[in-house]
Amino acid sequence: MTSAIFAFPECSEPAARLADALGIARLDVTLRRFPDGESLVRVTPSPPTALLYRSLDRPNEKIVELLLAASALRDAGAERLVLIVPYLAYMRQDAAFHEGEAVSQRVVGRLLAGACDALITIDPHLHRIASLAEVMPGIEAVSISAAPALSAALDTASNPLLVGPDDESRQWVEAVAGPAGLEFLLGEKRRNGDRDVELDIPHAGRAAGRHVVLVDDLISSGTTLKAAARLLRAAGARSIGVLATHCLASEPDIAQLRADGISTIRATDTTTGRVADIPTAAVLAQEIRRRGWC
Repeated sequence: MTSAIFAFPECSEPAARLADALGIARLDVTLRRFPDGESLVRVTPSPPTALLYRSLDRPNEKIVELLLAASALRDAGAERLVLIVPYLAYMRQDAAFHEGEAVSQRVVGRLLAGACDALITIDPHLHRIASLAEVMPGIEAVSISAAPALSAALDTASNPLLVGPDDESRQWVEAVAGPAGLEFLLGEKRRNGDRDVELDIPHAGRAAGRHVVLVDDLISSGTTLKAAARLLRAAGARSIGVLATHCLASEPDIAQLRADGISTIRATDTTTGRVADIPTAAVLAQEIRRRGWC
């Protein structure tokens, strides 16, 4: 055995799917938390290449445990360590927007880069930088798109109208719409706070009588999607669904989205939860093989 995937408990199912796609073993990272909140991480002996799998939603405890596991794998024989981080946290704060703020993207990026030889993630929430390599100097830092997985999950039989809620969603809605030749619209958003947005969807009238699917990279609180759903429903949409790469929304937020007229909500398995049911194993495996990491 020259390579294996090591997975934390909450990631065991998507990690197993990736291991199957690559034809390699999936091994467990054992995790124990002491009464004072400290974590104990244990791994089995490692082959020369260790692929360490963990998503960093709810990241604060997970980052520390990921670093501990990375160190343990080096001690256990790993000569090359690749972090597979399907959802990569702390990427939005790429500048100090107010005096005294930490630039968390830079801090976390360098912390993770110092623990591995390479890192792969899916659709990181980047704004003002061109590539993940700028965030993680000195390693092979790779970001891939979930668009092929989202496209495969889209029901095209009804010729749905796709809608990106803002200009930042353009790359995802274009990539999902393209293979099936579907029409899409883009919204225009102004954010006033975490749960306060103003939204307009030019040409929303095209939604009248049609099935509409909102496409985005991230469902956080769902505020933007709720605003878009209200506009589309007022424009006469027959039904409204959501496809997203990452879903960080709480169960109450998901319930509110459904109450606001969104009938289906689906996201990829980069995080856990009832709506996170679209596999990303194929897109990850393709890039991992291409890079020669297994």
